[in-house]
Amino acid sequence: MTALVWFRRDLRLDDHAALHHALRDHDRVYCVFLFDRAILDPLPRRDRRVEFILRAVTELDAALRSQGSALIVRHGQAEEEIPRLSAALGVSAVYANRDYEPAAIARDAAVAQAVCRNASPTGIPYGHAIDFLDFKDQVIFERSEVLTQAGTPFSVFTPYKNAWLRKLAAANLAQLAPWPIEPLAAHLAPPPFDCRPPTLAELGFTATELSSRLPTGMSGAQQLFRDFVERIDDYAAKRDFPSQKGSSCLSTHLRFGTISIRQLAGHAQAHGGRGAETWLAELIWREFYQMILWQRPAVVGHAFKPQFDAIAWDDAPELLTAWREGRTGYPLVDAAMRQLNQTGLMHNRLRMVAASFLSKDLGIDWRRGESYFAEKLLDFDLAANNGGWQWAASTGCDAQPWFRIFNPVTQSEKFDPAGKFIRRYVPELASVPDKFIHAPWRMVAGQQQACGVVIGQDYPAPIVDHAVARLRTLARYGAAARAAEAPASIATARYSEIA
Repeated sequence: MTALVWFRRDLRLDDHAALHHALRDHDRVYCVFLFDRAILDPLPRRDRRVEFILRAVTELDAALRSQGSALIVRHGQAEEEIPRLSAALGVSAVYANRDYEPAAIARDAAVAQAVCRNASPTGIPYGHAIDFLDFKDQVIFERSEVLTQAGTPFSVFTPYKNAWLRKLAAANLAQLAPWPIEPLAAHLAPPPFDCRPPTLAELGFTATELSSRLPTGMSGAQQLFRDFVERIDDYAAKRDFPSQKGSSCLSTHLRFGTISIRQLAGHAQAHGGRGAETWLAELIWREFYQMILWQRPAVVGHAFKPQFDAIAWDDAPELLTAWREGRTGYPLVDAAMRQLNQTGLMHNRLRMVAASFLSKDLGIDWRRGESYFAEKLLDFDLAANNGGWQWAASTGCDAQPWFRIFNPVTQSEKFDPAGKFIRRYVPELASVPDKFIHAPWRMVAGQQQACGVVIGQDYPAPIVDHAVARLRTLARYGAAARAAEAPASIATARYSEIA
């Protein structure tokens, strides 16, 4: 019996659920990765993610070749290429790991229909029926595996996290153990035709500066993981400070599956301590948003809390452009946006600050920011990006009320106290004293002249007054809440400032 394993968000050989099951149940197993035109065609021709994926695919191909096999790489429409290849190879089943995004679910349904009904999307028979089998791989618990005692989905993170941890503690260890590949590797088959990964140019893309930013592929993931293991005890204390090496730097690898979630969560659980526990909670946030997307796919394009779809957002293209380009006059916000534009990465604390600033200081629809992050983030994940933006905009899964508003200056003072991160990405402020680095417009003219930064000339003046914007935001959300018959007292707003 022969099978085809379709790699997607799982670009590794170790601990791979679909590959393990295919190797266990079949004598010959082929492997394929598809550069899906439905995903790639709309992208800008200089997209870091395509380069990251290609490098991971190239390393995966080399690893398969060392096992006497190779990776078949195709470039086309999934609904056409996977059934066509399956028929050409004479496989009896296609194996894949599950994806929980609405577009991916629709794609997989179309592919499954094509291979299982023994016909291509154009109706031309392929010659024999093929099974389509998918497996849980990119999460510990999926879809409806973690529910309330009433059997309903959670809508707030902390109760979900507690239930998730209880389920992990009670789980049979074999259920969460890695899916071994090595003992079954003899079943990996060499393709009956020559195949090698394409070049970036052959895919229609150009190179970026990615090589200097992030190690890639399975080896890069393990390199970063080993480095983080040495620092994990400091994670809780350092993770919110963008100028410090506090995060795991694994988000892109987790997004594309060059490292296994079971390896990461398993290490955190076994290691213990405040740092590991805090990091595990971040991994649980990822699964929480995956669950929300599965249960409520309407969050793509709509507020999780429907009453906030009625918010009257401002149409302010000049302000949106200033935010995108890092020219808001608020140094920490600008540094965050410039980091994103230059590297495709953004520190998690800064994602919250930048998102809050767009929706609650500038009064611009959170979906505009969500879309921009989706275009720029190397680690873009629909569930996490949507969940994070809705959290910041108070339209999503959050126990805190809508009058939580981040103060961009106090956030800067607290999490970049010496302005080290700001000076890295906003070099025109390099000579500004620490006292003024978070709000340089507070310098008098003589002080501005002394450090060579004239506000409004060398660096923008604030494009909005935070105190005024805060009051407008309270009124904006209050109106939507009252219209939905969910009144909230504006009097509570005096407690709403987030430092």
